[in-house]
Amino acid sequence: MTRSVAENCETEDRMSLPDQLTDRWQNRPEPPPGEGAVSWHLLMRDYPEVVDMARQAQQRLAGFDGLHMTPLRWLHVTTLLAGPAADFSPDKLRRMTETAADLLASTPPAAVTLERIIFHPEAIMLGVTPAETLTAIYKAARSATHRVTGKPAPDSPPARWRPHITICYSTSSQPAKPIIDALGTQLPCCDIDIDALSLVVQHGPERAWDWSIVSTIRLATPPRTKP
Repeated sequence: MTRSVAENCETEDRMSLPDQLTDRWQNRPEPPPGEGAVSWHLLMRDYPEVVDMARQAQQRLAGFDGLHMTPLRWLHVTTLLAGPAADFSPDKLRRMTETAADLLASTPPAAVTLERIIFHPEAIMLGVTPAETLTAIYKAARSATHRVTGKPAPDSPPARWRPHITICYSTSSQPAKPIIDALGTQLPCCDIDIDALSLVVQHGPERAWDWSIVSTIRLATPPRTKP
């Protein structure tokens, strides 16, 4: 059975590079038009250095067929898949964001590093480390979802979460080595402070990228040091 992207990230330190890429959507059910999904994401559109990293990577891969590039405006770290959009009324979405905002009111921005390229048969990703600095954000998303829906959050516990930014998805079967050789396994190091969590509704199929932002929660701004 093919591992999911999340499962691969959980064991990335023990796995070798893939020999073959496969079609991510070959056997993956997707919401039809008119339906969708609700997720918590760390959107990267406001971090120009991250957008530039992804752009450079996508340019190196532009000569290969069978790769579906993530639109630069929707680069993201998936934090929590909350569930089908049909399960969330506007009031539930509002209460979820308000609850998460309360939980994150005193949480400072999270310092992370992007450098390593992660290759999975279904996707090529930028690793985001250390995961521990994002734990408070992850827990707030899980807790807010659980408090409002009354259901356990569907994703893994924080200790197993491996944050990443997907550069592109595979849409065909082809040897991985030429792609790995073209991109390499790391890019010049980039350090950022993640300071916001967004609740997003995905309308229709995943690769249509028809997203709408319900709300963006800003983390606490550290007080300035007096000169």
